[in-house]
Amino acid sequence: MEYDVVVIGGGPGGYVAAIKASQLGLKTACIEFDEDKSGKVKLGGTCLNVGCIPSKSLLDSSYKFKQISESFDDHGIKVSKPSYDLSKMMQRKDEIVQKLTGGVGHLFKHNKVESIHGKGKLVSANEVEVTNSKGKKQTVKGKNIILAAGSRPINIPSVPWNGSTVVGSSGALEFNETPKKLAIIGAGVIGLELGSVWSRLGSVVDIYEAEKTLLPMLDDDVSRLIEREFRKQNLNIQLGTYVKGSKKSRKGISLDLEIDGKTTSAQYDKVIVAVGRRPFTENLLGKEVQISLDEKGFVPVDEYCRTSLDNVYAVGDIVRGPMLAHKAMEEGIMVAERIAGKKMEVNYDLVPSVIYTHPEIAWVGKTEKDLKQSNIDYKKGSFPFSASGRALAAGDSVGFVKMLADKETDEVLGVQIFGNSASEILQQGLIGMEFSASSEDFGLTMFSHPTVSEALHEAALAVNKQAIHIGN
Repeated sequence: MEYDVVVIGGGPGGYVAAIKASQLGLKTACIEFDEDKSGKVKLGGTCLNVGCIPSKSLLDSSYKFKQISESFDDHGIKVSKPSYDLSKMMQRKDEIVQKLTGGVGHLFKHNKVESIHGKGKLVSANEVEVTNSKGKKQTVKGKNIILAAGSRPINIPSVPWNGSTVVGSSGALEFNETPKKLAIIGAGVIGLELGSVWSRLGSVVDIYEAEKTLLPMLDDDVSRLIEREFRKQNLNIQLGTYVKGSKKSRKGISLDLEIDGKTTSAQYDKVIVAVGRRPFTENLLGKEVQISLDEKGFVPVDEYCRTSLDNVYAVGDIVRGPMLAHKAMEEGIMVAERIAGKKMEVNYDLVPSVIYTHPEIAWVGKTEKDLKQSNIDYKKGSFPFSASGRALAAGDSVGFVKMLADKETDEVLGVQIFGNSASEILQQGLIGMEFSASSEDFGLTMFSHPTVSEALHEAALAVNKQAIHIGN
C-alpha cells in the first residue's frame, strides 16, 4: 500500500507529524516498534513512556511529600510523621503514562492515521521495510518519508548498565524501593531532576559532573544561585569529577572517582547514569539510501528538516539542536505543512528549555555570555522572587527573573528564570519575544496582582531602571 506520508517513529515528533499530515488531507501511516507487555504497539516515544511524563509525575509526588514533611508547619499546618507508599506513587505514574499513550492511539483513529507495528528502516527514497517482533517483514511505500526515530540514553564503558544496581534514566523511574545511598553521573537536566526525586524521598544523593560549572549553558549568576540552592536541598554536587570505573560490591556498587587529580572510591546502593542521549539511528537507513549520518550519528538536514533526498525529512532528536519534545513537535508540524505545500518555519532562536526541579529553571534566547561573545551591546534587568508578594505568600520565594535586551533597540534577546513557576512565566516572555517585543512593551503591559508573573514585569521595568518594587 502506498501513502502520501510515512513516518518512522511514534514519539512526539513522529506522532504529531503524522496527525498534522492527515489533518492536511494526506494519506498517512506511522511506524513504531515499541510495544507494551501485551505486545500491542506503544505510542508516545521516550517522552510519554519513560521520559518527560513519568519523571514529572514522580517529581510532583515527591515534592508534595517534601512539602508535607518540611514546610507545612510554616503555614500553621500540623502533620505528624508523614510517610509515603512508593508502589502507589509508581502506580499513579504508570496510570498517567497509559492514559496519555492510549490517547495518542485514539488521536490516530480520530485523524485516520494508520498505525503500523514494527521496526522501520528506510531502504529507498520511497520504501520503508518494516520488521515485526516475530521477524516478519513487509514493505510500506510513501511519496514522502519522515524519519523521527528519537534518541536513547548514552551508556558509558566505565559504568555499564546491569539493570539492577546501575541503570539509565528509564531504570531510575522504576525503583521498587528508595535507595539509601544513590550516585548520579551527570548534573544535567536528567541528573538534577532524578536527584531531586530520590533526595526528597530520603536517598543520600551524590551527583558527579565532569564540567567545572553547573549548567554552563546558563549565565554564571544564575548557575551559582542554582548550585547553592541545590546544596541546601542535600544534593551533593561534585563538579570537575570523573568516574573512572565501577565494580560490584557487597553493598551494591563501588565507583572509582578522580577529583582534582586525586583518586578515591565510594560505595552506593544504586547508580544512575545520566550523561546525555544519542540519536537512535542504528539500522534506520539501508545501504542503498543516499543519506549519510554525521560523526555523531545525526541525520544532516537543512533549516526545513529536509535531508539530501528531496522527499525524505528528519525531525526531533535525530537531527541538530536540543533534544526536546516540543522542538520535535514543532519540526513535525513544519514538515507536514511543507509537504502539503505550505510555508511554515521553526524559529530555532527561540527554543525554550526547562528543568523541572524545585525551584524550576527555565530559559530562552541569548545569555549574557552569548551576547558578549557576539559583541552585542545589551542591557539587563532582574527581579528577585523574595520581593514578590505572591511568592512570599506561598512560601516559595527563592530565585529571580532576568531579562536581557538590545541596548539600542530595546528588543528582548533573552530571559532566564530560577524560581517558582519558572516554566509557566517563561512562556509569557517567549510569546513576546516571538513578536520582537521590547522590554518597554513588557513594562507597559498590565500584569495581574498578586502573581509570580509580576516578576517578569518588574524585570522588564528594571532593564530601563524603572522598576517599582526594587531599587534600580
